[in-house]
Amino acid sequence: MLPTCLRTVSVETGMDLKADIKFTVTGQLWRFDLAYHSQYNEGDYQSVGNMFLLPIKTKFRGNAPFADPNSEDIIDEALDLFRANCLFRNFEIKGNADRVLIYLILFISQCLGSINKLTPQGEALKTLNTLAVSNFAIPSDPAFPLNAMYQAPTDKFQIEQMKQYMQQLRQELVVRLVDRIYIDGHPSKWWMCFSKRKFMNLSL
Repeated sequence: MLPTCLRTVSVETGMDLKADIKFTVTGQLWRFDLAYHSQYNEGDYQSVGNMFLLPIKTKFRGNAPFADPNSEDIIDEALDLFRANCLFRNFEIKGNADRVLIYLILFISQCLGSINKLTPQGEALKTLNTLAVSNFAIPSDPAFPLNAMYQAPTDKFQIEQMKQYMQQLRQELVVRLVDRIYIDGHPSKWWMCFSKRKFMNLSL
């Protein structure tokens, strides 16, 4: 039997995003894993904990810097990558932007699980807006599923900064998610079919 080999190759995708292809060879068995990482990992941003405080396009109050309204931001990226990345149980964190991406993908899954194929668009927006501002766990809370990968806030100021940032991300994501998945007043089956998928086998 041939020894197991593992190689990682960086490639450029059609979406101008870097991806890692990992392939394992054991005997005659080849396994390909494709996971997308955030294009913002190499940027120079302030951090809250070990998550980048990334610029976003939003009217919701919070502490995120304002992004150029004509450019893409981390929320656009999370929506674009959700259906590809949520298929994977393993994800290697390459930078502080990846931690924001992971959280947003898990929140998208939670949102999809909170509605169904018969939920009207207006009701979905109301339900998910409530979810966005409801009590949610942050790094260091026992209910937060990613404590091993996320740095806990060091004081009350950091706790407040983290809560503000995460709530702002959640509120803006809800608006864009509903706008993206609803077609003629009904949620797209091509999104709802991912409602039970668990990225990294985790859920919020």
